[in-house]
Amino acid sequence: MTANPAATAEDHGPLISPRFVYGLTAVVASLALLTASISVAGRWYGENLALAGHTTSTEINDIFIGQDHLRLPSNVIRFEEQRRTGAAERADLYLTWPGMQGYTDGTRSLFNDVNRPESLIFLQVSQSTMSRDMSGRLEPIYEHLFDGPALPGPAGLQRHAMKESSGYGEEVFFTEDRGGDTPYAVRCILPASPATSTSADCQRDIHAGHDLVVLYRFSSQLLPHWQAIDTAVLNYVNSKLAP
Repeated sequence: MTANPAATAEDHGPLISPRFVYGLTAVVASLALLTASISVAGRWYGENLALAGHTTSTEINDIFIGQDHLRLPSNVIRFEEQRRTGAAERADLYLTWPGMQGYTDGTRSLFNDVNRPESLIFLQVSQSTMSRDMSGRLEPIYEHLFDGPALPGPAGLQRHAMKESSGYGEEVFFTEDRGGDTPYAVRCILPASPATSTSADCQRDIHAGHDLVVLYRFSSQLLPHWQAIDTAVLNYVNSKLAP
């Protein structure tokens, strides 16, 4: 029986044709490229998700608020839209306590751990709209709203409850005479327990520069350090004012 040449050629041909090999190689290469792209994109997304709006950049932003010129690194400015040079109504900042540093790889955990509210201090710097800061308003305004005798507070402070008609709700004031210097005053909403403290339990405003008011907030757990915080905040803002 004579073999069919066409059948013989088909029987002994390669099991995988060159065309199939080329096609498979192209598919594998495409999948590899897609996998690499997904890996890079995933890494980029993961890193940016971890930053959650923070930045480690220390690029200086020249921010002009009223008559004052501030030179602030990006990593101390809370909001991305404020990280730019130019005129602004305000600058919102956050700093570690007690280091007074911005967001870095080394301080990342302090900014991301909500269970450590005593680790951060928040500042809002804007043009002053009042001639007196909180200390200056103590005698003409706040003292008339205190309810009953003062109670002892932390680190030499005096605690004052507010009259129900004062409009301050459950807030309390802490004050200290400070001798010949202007008195200290801070208002707080005290948490039921240290576990429910936040980084904004207490707030105080002070004047700085030519015409700035610095409103700063901190955890009530830091009240024993009120003197150091007040000095550190003022020194920090003054250090960022352009000559």
